[in-house]
Amino acid sequence: MRGHPDPGTWLLDRIDAREQALTGQIEQARAQIEELTARLRELDQDLDHLRITRKTLLALASEPDPAPPLPAPAFPGHPAYQQILTLMADTGQPTRARDLCLALDLPLVRNNIENTRAKLKRLVTLGILVEIEPGLFTQPRP
Repeated sequence: MRGHPDPGTWLLDRIDAREQALTGQIEQARAQIEELTARLRELDQDLDHLRITRKTLLALASEPDPAPPLPAPAFPGHPAYQQILTLMADTGQPTRARDLCLALDLPLVRNNIENTRAKLKRLVTLGILVEIEPGLFTQPRP
C-alpha cells in the first residue's frame, strides 16, 4: 500500500477540500447578499421618495389657486393728499376734516371742509387711512 494513500486519509482530504470550497462559496454568497441588500435599501428609498413626491403634487393640485396679490392703490397725485398725510403723521391722532382745514390754514367754510372730507374718504377707500367713527380719520395701525 505504499503507492496508494490510506483510504481514510484520502477521504478526509477530499472532505477538507470540499469544505473549503463550500466555505468560499458561502462567503461569496454572503458578500453578494450584503451588496444586494444595500441596493434593495437604496431602491426602496428611491421608491419612497417618488411616492412622497406624487402625494405632495396631488395635494398641491387639489388645492385652490391662491388669489393673486392686489395691485397697490394708486396714490392721488394732488399735493393736498400729501399735505393731509404729513399732518396726520405729525399729529399721530385721529383727525376731523375741520381740524385739518385749520392746520392747512384754509378758511373754515363749508366748501373747504367738504373737499377735505372727500379727500379723507378717498384715502380711506385706497386703504391709506381708516375712518374709526363717522368723520374721524386716522392712519391704520400695523
